[in-house]
Amino acid sequence: MDIWVLGASGRTGRAVTAALAARGLEAVLVGRDQARLEALGGKFVVADGADAIAAEIRRQRPAVVINTIGEYAATAPAIARACLPGGHYVDLAADLVAIPRLLDLHEEAQAGGSTFLTGVGFGVLATEAVVVKLCEGRPTPASVRVDALASVAIEEGAVGVALAASIVDALTTARSGAAPRTIALPDGESMTAAGASSGELIAAQRASGTSDVTVYSGLAPVSPVVRALVPLLGRLVAIPAVRRFAVRRLAAIRTKPAPRPRTHSWGHAIVTWPDGTTREGWLRAGEAMDFTAATVAEAAARLARGEAKPGAGTPAAALGAEVAEAAGGTFVGF
Repeated sequence: MDIWVLGASGRTGRAVTAALAARGLEAVLVGRDQARLEALGGKFVVADGADAIAAEIRRQRPAVVINTIGEYAATAPAIARACLPGGHYVDLAADLVAIPRLLDLHEEAQAGGSTFLTGVGFGVLATEAVVVKLCEGRPTPASVRVDALASVAIEEGAVGVALAASIVDALTTARSGAAPRTIALPDGESMTAAGASSGELIAAQRASGTSDVTVYSGLAPVSPVVRALVPLLGRLVAIPAVRRFAVRRLAAIRTKPAPRPRTHSWGHAIVTWPDGTTREGWLRAGEAMDFTAATVAEAAARLARGEAKPGAGTPAAALGAEVAEAAGGTFVGF
């Protein structure tokens, strides 16, 4: 019943490991730097790169593998397939390339008795769970709008390769979305968000059944100049050599610590049906990365207990909207 955390020495990996420990679950730490893994204590596996990790998974057969190493479009398929048959896989992908690639493994996962979950993090789950609740027992809506409004504390240190690769990969599918808008939050605060092309789009489409989905994100650029440059930047970083250079440079940038800018993170959805009926709901969470770590740990614990059907999916679709509450979220407006 081992649960492996890939990239265990990174910020997300450490947070997920702590969240698992809070649930009474010990993680096996997986990474390429033996000294760093030894410093963290506990069981560990040294493996460098997706192929080496996949080989160790096939050899040692963990029950659940949590992928926090990033570059999910490249790493997820190989690592998830290594979990077959019977092992389960979880990642935090949030872009329009990586998520579909994992979802495309649905039939393979079903045939192998495995569950593959992608998009297991704040943005996808906080919006998807609200859409699931709003649409439950109702016909297919005409349109859906979701808002992913994260409040994130900044940790001191280098950005790191995993996060840098995720940011760069998100640019490859980015395009200028809806114009920025100010959103009033249920707790009396407000924030500005802009249209985004991200994994929340796919999750909301699948949860609602409609293709007419608009995504706003508090992390999307709101500056007119930056928004105008986003499509060009996306085309540039799609070039392999440019992508490698961009990942290296971004990974080396050091950030200064900063508290989260708002008390809460919020997932929000407005669903409209063909007859004009509209419903709205919110999910309130704390710091977005803490919620992400709790979500990943909760999902892994449920998979280890065999509480999800075989196949590939997103978190609320596979585990139910209540997984967001188990991770510390609170539904508002229902």
